[in-house]
Amino acid sequence: MMSPVGGQATPTPREVYSARSASPRPARADVSGGGASRGKVISLVLVGLLAACAAPRATSKDLASGGYGVWRSRGYGWLLTVTPEGMRLHHETAAGCYPDPSSTAELKELFGTQEPGPSADVRDFLSAPGETRYRFDRLATLPADCDVHRAWSALELFDVFRATFAEHYASFPQRDPDWLARMDAQRSRVTPDMDGRALFTLFADALRSLNDAHVELLADDAASGTLTYEARPTGTFAMLEQAALATGRPKREVQREWMRAYRDGILQTVLRGEGHVGANQRVLWGFAAPRVAYLNVLTMGGFVTGTEEAAPTLAQELAALEPVLDEALTAFSTADVLILDVSNNRGGHDAVARALAERFTAQPRRAYTKWATGAKDVPPQTFTLQPTSRPSFHGPVYVVTSDVTVSAGEVLTLALRALPNVVQVGTATRGAFSDMLVKPLPNGWTVHLSNEHYTDMKGQDFEARGLPPQRPLDVFGDDQAPWHAHARAIRALADSLRPPEAKPTP
Repeated sequence: MMSPVGGQATPTPREVYSARSASPRPARADVSGGGASRGKVISLVLVGLLAACAAPRATSKDLASGGYGVWRSRGYGWLLTVTPEGMRLHHETAAGCYPDPSSTAELKELFGTQEPGPSADVRDFLSAPGETRYRFDRLATLPADCDVHRAWSALELFDVFRATFAEHYASFPQRDPDWLARMDAQRSRVTPDMDGRALFTLFADALRSLNDAHVELLADDAASGTLTYEARPTGTFAMLEQAALATGRPKREVQREWMRAYRDGILQTVLRGEGHVGANQRVLWGFAAPRVAYLNVLTMGGFVTGTEEAAPTLAQELAALEPVLDEALTAFSTADVLILDVSNNRGGHDAVARALAERFTAQPRRAYTKWATGAKDVPPQTFTLQPTSRPSFHGPVYVVTSDVTVSAGEVLTLALRALPNVVQVGTATRGAFSDMLVKPLPNGWTVHLSNEHYTDMKGQDFEARGLPPQRPLDVFGDDQAPWHAHARAIRALADSLRPPEAKPTP
């Protein structure tokens, strides 16, 4: 979430956990990964669970209607046990089965709604109607080894880690086709007396080659201060890291300074001191030129200030965002064209992305599909944008993206590109669409990985490569002027759209 002062982003969960940090995705400050404690992981998980469930909550009748028993998911590696007393979850891989620490309350946030499948022994579990559905098959009983409590050796942990990626990671062809073979070659390095630091380092070194913004490795509480994983920065963040090295300053300090310059450039250069800020500093809007509206959304969540103990729900997030959008889009009724700037959007909730996209469609539009790796015989789930009765804008929209646009920010862009009145401007997005499947390892560490495929309605998958712009615009410039490039680029775009000199025709 975005600090109103420093502009530092911290994760807005968008994860599929054990009891998943459900459809929201992390709002990414940079490409750093680990270092969070196990307690923080559980907190983030619960944040996502609560946030992903837009109101309708499951009743006991919903939970009981044919759903008691043991269920195996298609994809995701889950074994879900549903009884009158509650729910339990286990993780299953070819290398072993082990319990998840989530409570019944957390699990109900993800699996509290059930819908019948194509047969009596198949059911769909989901957090709420319209959200991601997970298909399960009934089992006669829980596999016998799932509840055996024991210490896991370093070699067994290696095998679970490797199997988790082999069974669920979605992007080996795009990111590193030889990853599993290299992991197999590393197995001989794992010895019975291998300590945790050496094993963590082996895992972290392997993950770096994926260079995936949705892959993370977190240590447990006891080691969280010393065992960390950080992915390699690329693009704009690599440019900022070089600026930090050149000046001898901490990279996070440089990133915060850059974010302040980004915000100030919008308010002073783009909106000429007449802009508006709302939704917990996450939305900036105004007129960038006569009849040229400008709307910048920094995250797909974080519109309500929460704590680790009590994160805002998705319903609360939308309740905070919608009135701000109402105000802005009402003011934009005199505009001929709108610039929607998500060039620095770090992600959040898919549901927020869809709600925002629906402000720009005049009729129902199929936006994108998604499905999980390993989910055999599960048809892709299609998400459709519906027109809203709230204030909207149906004129030409120019959505601005960059390599910083990630996760749910990319899902917004994917959805908007299904609309005939939208043109994508800028540079390609990051290329990290999938929800984060969060897998606790048996020793208390946690690994996050991307396991899903998002495609447009033509079947194109932009994972790893990002959504390319239809109209190129150098949003953040080169390393000579990273602090002011954005404001200058948006100012030039707005001036080019100023009527009557340049009437847009998307």
